[in-house]
Amino acid sequence: MPLRSPMRPARSTALPTTLLLATALMTVGLTGCSSLTPFNTCEGTEARVKELSAQPILTSVPPGATVPKDLASVDAECVDDSGDAWLYAERTYAFPGSRQKVVDFYRTTAKAGGWRLQSDPADPDVADTVAGLCFTKGGDGDALMLTVQFTTARQLKIEYDYDAGPEFDSGSGFHVEVGSETDGAKTGCFD
Repeated sequence: MPLRSPMRPARSTALPTTLLLATALMTVGLTGCSSLTPFNTCEGTEARVKELSAQPILTSVPPGATVPKDLASVDAECVDDSGDAWLYAERTYAFPGSRQKVVDFYRTTAKAGGWRLQSDPADPDVADTVAGLCFTKGGDGDALMLTVQFTTARQLKIEYDYDAGPEFDSGSGFHVEVGSETDGAKTGCFD
């Protein structure tokens, strides 16, 4: 066994061991590799999805709006494919009038129902007839978000593989969606 030099003291392994453990724990915490998930899941959300489906705003439409063939029911579910789960209920409509009439209708109807219109601070100059509308309602625990987005027959084909009928030949199509965090946590349109 080699002799130690009297000038060089023996090294303690405490500091390297502590640094190694701290690095390992930090890596586990930052990468999400733990037994507890930081995200909400869809488990047990059936009742809340049903509540969203029953929101009256989903069936409040401008006069003349129609439900396209094969889209008569509310599309509602919980999606948890990218982090926190999101609940939504959506209806699609065809409308023979202008997009501005849709915007005016929902500004009035949503406001009367207690919804608050939110403006996109990043794009304040984009017209609502292009960007659509976004409203919020409720507080922490029962917060909801309402969006009105415009669509076309072509977009329906691309996004849903849906062949729109003649109701999309003139005017506009639009989606009305009510969404929520699984626990009703307050959420904003442009967070």
